[in-house]
Amino acid sequence: MMMGFRDLKIWQKSYQLAMRVYVTTSKFPKDEKYGLTDQIRRAAVSVGANIAEAHGRFHYADKFRVLFQARGECEEVRSHLSMSFGLNYLEKELFTELDHEYNGLGAGINGYISSIKDLTIKQ
Repeated sequence: MMMGFRDLKIWQKSYQLAMRVYVTTSKFPKDEKYGLTDQIRRAAVSVGANIAEAHGRFHYADKFRVLFQARGECEEVRSHLSMSFGLNYLEKELFTELDHEYNGLGAGINGYISSIKDLTIKQ
């Protein structure tokens, strides 16, 4: 049976982190609803969506392009987390933890890209 995107550890991690971002941002000030809250949520959701999309792409170049976008979205989330911390919407411990987790997810995406590249070399 073919592995689905939900079986990918990096997708599972992105899903868990996006859920945490939603819970965390629900405590942000209401006047941020269409600002920082919306931006960080969109970026967090986009990471997993891009991983899933890459999984469904047939051509390796397409897979890489979308995975590079997912990696970029991780960095966007980290930037939004920094802004949230700077505005005192996040406690230092939570900021540090989420920032570390998203950094690790980006590394995991890099590893996934490398594993796909290794497959293309072997073919």
